[in-house]
Amino acid sequence: MAEVALIPARPRFTCLADMIDAQAQLHGDKAALRFRARESSYADVARRSRAVAGALRTSGCHAGDRVGYLGKNSDIYYELLLGAARAGVTLVPVNWRLAMQEAAWILEDAGCKLLFVTPDHADGMMNLTANLAHPPHVVIIDGPDSAYAPWLASGVESEASDVRDPESIAVQMYTSGTTGRPKGALLSQRALLAFRSLPEEAQPEWNRWTQDDVSLIVMPQFHIGGTGFGLQTLCAGATGLVAEEFSADLVLDAIEHQGLSKLFTVPSALQLIMRHPRARQVDYGRIRTIVYGASPMPLDVLREAIDIFQCGFVQQYGMTEMCGTISVLPPEDHAAQGNIRMTSAGRPLDGVEIAIVDPEGRRLGPGESGEVIIRSPTGMTGYWKLPEATAEALGEDGYFRSGDAGFLDEDGYLYLRDRIKDMIVSGGENVFPAEVENAIRGHADVAEVAVIGVPDPLWGEAVKAVIVLREGAIADQEAIRGWARLSIAGYKVPKSIDFVDALPRNASGKVLRRELRAPYWVGRDRSVA
Repeated sequence: MAEVALIPARPRFTCLADMIDAQAQLHGDKAALRFRARESSYADVARRSRAVAGALRTSGCHAGDRVGYLGKNSDIYYELLLGAARAGVTLVPVNWRLAMQEAAWILEDAGCKLLFVTPDHADGMMNLTANLAHPPHVVIIDGPDSAYAPWLASGVESEASDVRDPESIAVQMYTSGTTGRPKGALLSQRALLAFRSLPEEAQPEWNRWTQDDVSLIVMPQFHIGGTGFGLQTLCAGATGLVAEEFSADLVLDAIEHQGLSKLFTVPSALQLIMRHPRARQVDYGRIRTIVYGASPMPLDVLREAIDIFQCGFVQQYGMTEMCGTISVLPPEDHAAQGNIRMTSAGRPLDGVEIAIVDPEGRRLGPGESGEVIIRSPTGMTGYWKLPEATAEALGEDGYFRSGDAGFLDEDGYLYLRDRIKDMIVSGGENVFPAEVENAIRGHADVAEVAVIGVPDPLWGEAVKAVIVLREGAIADQEAIRGWARLSIAGYKVPKSIDFVDALPRNASGKVLRRELRAPYWVGRDRSVA
């Protein structure tokens, strides 16, 4: 059923310049972005994006060149993104949480000619780029040492030179790289706008925006969640509040004083809001739905969230290579009493095709687990300078091999098991860590859990759980193993458990199983039949 997708409605725009120019004509002086005490209208954003394009050309950038952005969220990021697209230049957002060597590798790999940085990262980037073989010119975009205004004024605007090629690469976004070097996913203007600029009547009910909507752009802009939510806001003609980073106080203040009505977050951040002393004193009447991603919502958290926010909840599953969301669990599939569909990642968006295949590429039927493959108009063009990785990920039929393991049910709902590469092979049996984690997570003493495979002389790999206990709980391996055995097969139950204070995570919040596994596999080839 999920292999036959509906044909999506035609998006209003396929080029970023067309989008922002049309919105400026329509909305003029209406606030598009607010950042700290600064407000930019739609006319301002369009005008400044034209200035960015002119300044890039004056700086010697040509169509196909790369420029970087490193820093916390800023309104200027969007005028750089839109202006670079006008010039046919690709913006490379760099994760500001990376170690210096990691950031340097991305800048060198992308070949960035310019690097725009926020003040809090200026000194570090100046020192870093000075040691690169091909250092980019650094432009500080804000603060007392900002060189952005004179740089912006240096260009000559020329709309006749605007690049309006839907297939030109607007963003080169590096994947989180939980194993090996990160890969630069090439995201075209057309792909970024394919779903975000659909007319209102073509949007699902939960994603219909009005022009009085106010969104909070708090997910990091180096992540597709931050970049994409900002573009969605502009495509809708709404107002975006740009926040440097998340805090519960900031969210509650935006709801109380700035009319916040659209929020995209992760369950862990939502819990921080719910734990805030003011959480039950705020009027959430303008919020119709809260959209969340990265992980399912635990049932006890959902119940409390429904009680506090009194709105619908939407879970999204997506990835950088798909420009964001590809499947959705809508409000009607969330229930305080719980249901089986709440353990799923929902159903594909209209226009997205999802299938499950075995290692030989054969299609599998409902309930059969294999690799999730996806075909969507939002799919990436490929990986930067990695033709072999691109060919491996993108088949001739246009399907992207996600590396996620899962299955589809009879109604087309997608259930994720784990990452294919994280699968544990124990005695010839495949064990998906997420399945074991779900079995353990319900134990009253468990706050967080990650499951990995470790060497075993008899079985090849053995299942190990790494657990963070709730405050005041006592470490009791056998009690937790017994609990897990109630819901999963014996061979899936962890043979051993380690208790730790915290799990290692990357900047996107994903648990770094690679770091947990590493000590156990020193000096070994992790190859299990």
